[in-house]
Amino acid sequence: MTTHDHGTRDAGPPLPQPPQPPADPAVPMASAAPAASDAPTMAPAAPAAPAAPAASAASDGGRLARVRRGRPDDPRWARPALWALLAVTTVLYLWSLGASGYANQFYSAAAQAGSESWKAFFFGSSDAANSITVDKPPASLWPMALSVRLFGLSSWAILVPEALMGVATVGVLYAAVRRRFSAAAGLIAAAALAVTPVAALMFRFNNPDALLCLLMVSAVYCVLRALEDARTKWLVLAGVCFGLGFLTKTLQAWLILPPLAVVYAVCAPAKFGRRIGQLLLAGLAMVVSGGWWVAIVELWPASSRPYIGGSQHNSFLELTFGYNGLGRINGNETGSVGGGGPGGGGRGGGRWGDTGIDRLFGSDMGGQIAWLLPAAFILLAAGIWLTWRARRTDTRRAAFLVWGGALLMTFATFSFMSGIFHQYYNIALAPYIAALVGMGAALLWERRNEGGRAGAVASAVLALTVAVTAYMSYVLLGRSPDWHPWLRWAVLIGGLAAAAGLLLTGLLATGRLGRKAALAAAGLGLAAGLAGPVAYTLTTVDTPKQGSIVTAGPSVAGGMGGPGGGFPGGGRMGGPPGMQNGRQGTGQQGQGQQGQGQQGQGQQGQGQGGRQGTPGGGTGGTGGGQPGGQNGFPGGGFPGGGQSPRNGQGNAQGGQGQNGTPGMLPGGGMGEGGRRGGGMGGLLNGQQVDAEVAAKLKKNADDYTWAAAAIGSQNAASYQLATQKPVMAIGGFNGSDPSPTLAQFKEYVKQSKIHYFISSGTGMGGGPGGGQGTSSQITSWIESTYKKVTVGSATLYDLTQKKTG
Repeated sequence: MTTHDHGTRDAGPPLPQPPQPPADPAVPMASAAPAASDAPTMAPAAPAAPAAPAASAASDGGRLARVRRGRPDDPRWARPALWALLAVTTVLYLWSLGASGYANQFYSAAAQAGSESWKAFFFGSSDAANSITVDKPPASLWPMALSVRLFGLSSWAILVPEALMGVATVGVLYAAVRRRFSAAAGLIAAAALAVTPVAALMFRFNNPDALLCLLMVSAVYCVLRALEDARTKWLVLAGVCFGLGFLTKTLQAWLILPPLAVVYAVCAPAKFGRRIGQLLLAGLAMVVSGGWWVAIVELWPASSRPYIGGSQHNSFLELTFGYNGLGRINGNETGSVGGGGPGGGGRGGGRWGDTGIDRLFGSDMGGQIAWLLPAAFILLAAGIWLTWRARRTDTRRAAFLVWGGALLMTFATFSFMSGIFHQYYNIALAPYIAALVGMGAALLWERRNEGGRAGAVASAVLALTVAVTAYMSYVLLGRSPDWHPWLRWAVLIGGLAAAAGLLLTGLLATGRLGRKAALAAAGLGLAAGLAGPVAYTLTTVDTPKQGSIVTAGPSVAGGMGGPGGGFPGGGRMGGPPGMQNGRQGTGQQGQGQQGQGQQGQGQQGQGQGGRQGTPGGGTGGTGGGQPGGQNGFPGGGFPGGGQSPRNGQGNAQGGQGQNGTPGMLPGGGMGEGGRRGGGMGGLLNGQQVDAEVAAKLKKNADDYTWAAAAIGSQNAASYQLATQKPVMAIGGFNGSDPSPTLAQFKEYVKQSKIHYFISSGTGMGGGPGGGQGTSSQITSWIESTYKKVTVGSATLYDLTQKKTG
């Protein structure tokens, strides 16, 4: 691999002509005719790469014919197969979508607010009266808000845009891989992405990750197009995608920038000075497309815009580089769950789980993303080896370097970051893994068809990849031993049989019979490799998902997993109200079923325990246990006395379904005859809102700026979605933001801008994350000053009626 410049192209043989369709149209992985002679080693000059497709499709009957038929060099089955894949993906992502309700109510409430107020739309406010924003920039909210404005507030109006983004991402990935490899490679990559469990999860959910994934795949596509002929427009478009990605999830969007910029600087077919100039121009496009909103927000008078949620000083730049930036890396996240301070990296250190090279293969993460991860690493190494002697501008090698660089950068960051890290973040890895699997399998299949020594080695690498993938699936499926136990053995046996078939046909079989046997082995290997992810994905699609932390697939031993979502390392939460707590305990204590280590206990009353070490006691209460081990949460245990994962334990003294008391996150279970505290007391999931309560809040609501106020965004979101009236989220998502201050809140009340305060119960300053901060001060002042009103299961304070006597 050299870096010499000779004009706009290095010396070397001219680009070969596009390959002809394979002689056998049933061959799913061949994209070029076999070489004329055998190669003596695994690293000869690069295999023939297809030339960049022609810009015009006039010779194929026009654009409509191109859409229907595909490229002239595609086999006849390619385009129908693509349309079938996209149709199946659409059905998969839309299936029973409404069962998840408002999914993450935090973002759903912001979408509802944006549909009512253009100012709230622009800033990403949590409510239409613009008290505070969500703790992210607003780009991911804009499609949902527009949908709600057009079709009205509903689960489908919020979630369908996310599902369509998923289908679009699958299509863009196909186009990116197909362009430099084969239609079969593109289909394998697209299918692998579509059935990756965490991708199916998040393309049916309303967190920012769906839009971010689409933008990152689009950015890579544009960079690969720019690498073909050094056209500036494609690099500028990539910059725009990165800018919009920043407006979706801030600095995470720029995680893959370094490898992409380096690959373009080295491999683009232009003089070095021109390459650098193009990169600078793309950087400018990125800054403009992402920075215009930031500039407006920072220049806008703070007194006339909403408070920037997630920051401690009302600054989006602070949010970007602190809570959502470096804090995610080093764990120093002021205002985060459990307070600021380092999360602790390294083995056993940190409330977000162990860090290390094997983190993404662990019980919490593996079932989300690890199915094809070993295969991607093997095929990345094989692809670079096979193309290593190609000229500097070879686009196939550049594709491996781009997708591989994106994978390695993201994998390393996720493996070692000490701050907030949730299982669903792994969707960022899914398209990179899928692309490498499709490209690597196709390239090895080409080399295998050449025969000879190189073909035998290629067959061996393919066999190794299939065997390792089957074993990985066997391990991951084994973590849910009672969930389709036959599947893990079928995958292992089928995968090993396919690996043996690929190896033997590569070494021994020749002729048409040998080719058919190899195709059968390849098909079996593909089926075995995708069976586990498909099963996980089908379970995910069939299970409602709600709350802030959701996961794909069934419950797993040693992790949280399971329908509805969960928390790192153990406790489940975030499922539909009344569903997430699993089996019921009776008598004097409710016990968490299948928990790790000792079971949490709660006294007095009848409560619900849950799978995987969820709250064992019937109620919230004091968490008096010792700090948990891996992924254990500070303060000991989970709400209601449930065990912190890995040996942590806590004891809860009963209370009838009240929220947590100091030392714990506000809690959790449901005492018999008591009221539900909500998923983590409204920190990570919303409340159930009775019709009686909603009617009370809506009465005369138009006479006030805010119908009510509540501690924490999830609490506020529940009531806002139930009433479609603005509800102020005091303290933002965690209840720890200093917004509003006590003085500001008193002034709002004095001006009759807020009608009710919704109590979150006792402890934690009346809500999530309150501590001794603003939320606690506001709660104490209200409780001592205003009249309490009990409506159904809720406790309200009428801020127009002071206490008497």
